[in-house]
Amino acid sequence: MKTKIIALALAASAMIAGVALAQLQSTGVSPSNVLDGLYVQQHIPTKKVISYVPLREADVMWSKRIWRVIDVQQKLNFPLFYPREPLTDRMALWDIIKYGIETEGSLTPYEINGEGKLDFDGEFLYPVVAPQGNTNDTTYKTSIDNLLYNTSQVQKLDENGEPMFDEEGDDIFITSKDPVTAENIMQYLVKEDWFFDKQRSVMDVRIIGICPIIATYDEDGEFKAPKQLFWLYFPECRYVFQNYFVYNRQNDAQRMSFDDLFWKRQFASYIYKESNVYDREINHYEKNGIKVLLEGEKIKNKMLIIEHDLWHL
Repeated sequence: MKTKIIALALAASAMIAGVALAQLQSTGVSPSNVLDGLYVQQHIPTKKVISYVPLREADVMWSKRIWRVIDVQQKLNFPLFYPREPLTDRMALWDIIKYGIETEGSLTPYEINGEGKLDFDGEFLYPVVAPQGNTNDTTYKTSIDNLLYNTSQVQKLDENGEPMFDEEGDDIFITSKDPVTAENIMQYLVKEDWFFDKQRSVMDVRIIGICPIIATYDEDGEFKAPKQLFWLYFPECRYVFQNYFVYNRQNDAQRMSFDDLFWKRQFASYIYKESNVYDREINHYEKNGIKVLLEGEKIKNKMLIIEHDLWHL
């Protein structure tokens, strides 16, 4: 009898644990509580963030701020772009960001434009936060919608598809709200600091911010220009990115998290700016596309030389 009670208790505990894990994202358990796989994938969804090595100002002998472009259409960056629709066990980086901002509320977006000033370099000047933590605040919800949705004014139609007019004969317009999807993302900008830590005698890098970019089109559907949506403070993002799987081409049982991907630098990118006295990007003085890439490689090689020769500076 005692053995039977213990068995029932263990079974109940397993059911409770299964339901709890089903609440987590990317466990392989569907919203209908069906296990789509061999086992519940709980390692990454419950993984803790690895802390950075403590760093003092006195330990940094040399540092350089770098801005990079991650093009999601490059083959190495496909894990950031796919799947276009969230799956039970994984989702694109944009869907994770959107979930962290809109649903979980654990990520704080920083607007590109604020008080008439442009913040294209991600200085985190204009955070979008709920006043007194009230996420139902109308102004806050409007600001979030402007970041995560494409809004436009379209003419209101009746049941027959005919335009509607007000009493004065003017057109009636309504706000159309289309969500920005993973398919709309074309690039990510990354702001990072490279530094030489004399305490450990290593050249290291830490990502400071990340910014998704979408493509904008004119009325004829022709590509117009890329558009930065907002910046995110990367140390804050790590606590969200750490609990979502990245696709592994070789082995589905050995997937890492998005935080691991950035930590291990498993993405393709090119440099478009380094810290300089003019605060200008490479394409401001190199107009040819090939020359921009070559200048980025030149900056990269210069950092490698500094790493090798630092003790002689």
